[in-house]
Amino acid sequence: MTTPLLQRLGLAHPIIQAPMAGSSTVAMAAAASNAGALGSLALGASNVAQAREALAQLQALTAKPFNVNFFCHQPAQLDATRDAAWLQHLQGHLDEFGGSIALPLKEIYQSFKVDTGMQQLMLEQPPKVVSFHFGLPSAAVIQSLKQAGVFLLASATCLDEARQIEAAGIDAIVAQGIEAGGHRGIFDQDKDEEIGTFALVRLLAQHSRLPVIAAGGIMDGKGIAAALQLGAQAVQMGTAFLLTRESGANAAYRALLKSERAEHTRVTAAISGHRARGIVNRFMQEIDTPGAPPIPAYPAAYDAGKQLNAMAVARDVHEFGAHWAGQAAALIRDGLTVAELVQVLVQEWQATA
Repeated sequence: MTTPLLQRLGLAHPIIQAPMAGSSTVAMAAAASNAGALGSLALGASNVAQAREALAQLQALTAKPFNVNFFCHQPAQLDATRDAAWLQHLQGHLDEFGGSIALPLKEIYQSFKVDTGMQQLMLEQPPKVVSFHFGLPSAAVIQSLKQAGVFLLASATCLDEARQIEAAGIDAIVAQGIEAGGHRGIFDQDKDEEIGTFALVRLLAQHSRLPVIAAGGIMDGKGIAAALQLGAQAVQMGTAFLLTRESGANAAYRALLKSERAEHTRVTAAISGHRARGIVNRFMQEIDTPGAPPIPAYPAAYDAGKQLNAMAVARDVHEFGAHWAGQAAALIRDGLTVAELVQVLVQEWQATA
């Protein structure tokens, strides 16, 4: 099955390897693209120099199309009183690991909305595909990228966001269901309709003229077939790739994914300041609790969360990290290369179709 989206992007398979900051690697993206899927490079957590180097490495490994992903969150509104209250909330855990966090918290990730250096880099070295998460850049940036020949994707979690994406001139929509691991693509942190992947795919296929890419809870060929049957032209898969040999997931993360704990995921904003789904751990159970003070803005909260996790890891405690994973994480496969996984997924999908 070849869809108009696959023809436009020159892909052999309807699979996009999801950009996962911290876990997806240059090697993973290159391997996915070389296998006929669309590899993705997450640059939301990178500065311009790091992005330039990563792009050079990726271009040395593949001549195939690939996707570069950016965060388009609203720049953080830092609040010293709120942040101090949050650190007080963390104090018991800071005491447990013998550390401290100094104020002010930092905005550790710059939004693509205001990162003019990164915008310029994309125009200097335009990739085949650029995707956006948490919202959209300005109309002028979108127009410049389109004039440079870039195919644009953006995540939507509801019909209203999809309508904004279509009106902005984006080329295709990533329909991110509530099942998906990692950060929710919601434009407004206070508005999450929590729509499931398949319901969202049907809504967007019915009400949008843009190609739809299904994301969330898809782990095998049967899931791919179901998404395509419901109107998607491709699927985006992240959790499925976390145990590949090219994955950047560390040993503790991999152990969790291979354990029974992968059966239990939850959405929390406490780790980063933005709602995201991951494997349930002590951070979620002991810090994201009723009565907790307001969480600092994303990504300032992530500054505190990462510092706490580093303190815990130094004591060999791996319960405070961002172990992002989707609801179907227990279906994950271990020991395959990215190319082998893509081959298995395609075989399963074709057998089902």
